[in-house]
Amino acid sequence: MRIKAKRMSKNSKKTYLVIGGVVILMALVATGVFAMRHLSNKPAVLSKEERKNGEVPPDEIDDSKPVSGDEKDSNHRPFAVMINNISTARPYQSGLQDAYIVYELIAEGGITRFLALFKDMETARIGTVRSARHYYLDYVLENDAYFVHWGWSPQAQSDISSLKIDNINGLHYSNKYFWTDTSLKVSTEHTRFTNMEKLEKAIKDLGYRTTSNKDMLLNYSEDSLDLEQIKNAKKCDTVNIKYSNSTTTNYKYDSEKKVYFRSVNNKAHVDYVSKEQYNFKNIIVYQVKNTSIDQDDKGRQELNNIGTGTGYYISEGYAIPIKWEKKSRSAETKYTLENGEELVVNEGNTFIQIQPKGLSLDIK
Repeated sequence: MRIKAKRMSKNSKKTYLVIGGVVILMALVATGVFAMRHLSNKPAVLSKEERKNGEVPPDEIDDSKPVSGDEKDSNHRPFAVMINNISTARPYQSGLQDAYIVYELIAEGGITRFLALFKDMETARIGTVRSARHYYLDYVLENDAYFVHWGWSPQAQSDISSLKIDNINGLHYSNKYFWTDTSLKVSTEHTRFTNMEKLEKAIKDLGYRTTSNKDMLLNYSEDSLDLEQIKNAKKCDTVNIKYSNSTTTNYKYDSEKKVYFRSVNNKAHVDYVSKEQYNFKNIIVYQVKNTSIDQDDKGRQELNNIGTGTGYYISEGYAIPIKWEKKSRSAETKYTLENGEELVVNEGNTFIQIQPKGLSLDIK
């Protein structure tokens, strides 16, 4: 019995040594994984509620899950890309469906340009990328975004410098963070593109801050909103927004998909890559006054967008009256209901239509 007991003791020691070795090995692997995660520059992904309440310690956040354009609660800074919208370039527009917010503003000559916001996406083709106008910077600032453009007006060049805008300019990085699609049979200025992979590399190379210092511009609801119950709500199956004699933006509601399909001058607005018509969950539309800077400056515009006004929020077949307020160039535009309550929007992508004052807006 004594001998047997000694043999059992030796076997137990061997077992304990094996178990101990496995535990040490697992600890070393875990330490390595921890170090790799925390040495990376990737910002953690938190929900809006977690960020607001500070409930999740940074070391306990699982940032390994994939994110998408619908994951709007990450604290990554977005990219705000100037998109060409002249009729010549429109057939080649790419990637707008992945943008979580797109602004449309008037530019010179009656045309419009877009400012499209992207983050947490892998969009392979974005464009065509066009030159900056200074009042678009107000919407770059309100979203704490990196500004992506190819060239600039004199006013935009001056403001980008004085306002210290983190920007990625195709004039400086044409073959590094952008490319020209020479297969397109149009003028060169309509053939310039970028993608998210190149833009992510750019912010690392340029050393730009990666974590946003602002909350999301819009307040999203996880549940579908019952807009019909809001005071002065009205049915909205079509929207026609005139920007000039040459440009009118149109939307038509699809009650099955619960989105608005977009057209320009009553022609379907289609993505060059997917060949599918662009569609958006939310539309915000309001008017501001615009004036020409002077007759000798190619008709370039000034936008009187600091102040207050009224407009509409449109989603899921209804339009409701809203108010807007922008206190400064860098301040977030605040959207409220008529009674002053903060506007809550449906989860999904949004087109913000800032229309010239006095032009026709048809909602029915």
